[in-house]
Amino acid sequence: MGNAPYVRFQGTERHPRGHFPGVFVLANELARQGRLTREQYRFWRANNDWYDANYPNPTDVDPDVYDREIHPGAVAWFKSSSLDLIGRVDGYLKILAAHGVDCRRLESSSPGRVIYEDAYQVVVMPHEEANLPEP
Repeated sequence: MGNAPYVRFQGTERHPRGHFPGVFVLANELARQGRLTREQYRFWRANNDWYDANYPNPTDVDPDVYDREIHPGAVAWFKSSSLDLIGRVDGYLKILAAHGVDCRRLESSSPGRVIYEDAYQVVVMPHEEANLPEP
């Protein structure tokens, strides 16, 4: 792991709303579409439940944090010190890879304007250049 204080795992294709969706959004979409194998579904369900039980959900604290009108393009980043959270992402990445969904790991010291923060993560409005199409 690098020295950057923030880490994000996201898809390589833009969501119809314009942002690059995170690993959990991508896995949740596969589950909602019924595309996961029984084993993948068990992993997804158990780990989503683990995250929900052990860590704050930003929308429970601020229901507007992902509101498209108030915070268009808002995305979450792990704090690099959140090793337990980051460690479980590998299983999600394996599921996504098995379904041909490409993801990348990003590290940043300044991912955007922080609109939510707790001990484990931040939700930011990305810097303007992060919302521009890639060359």
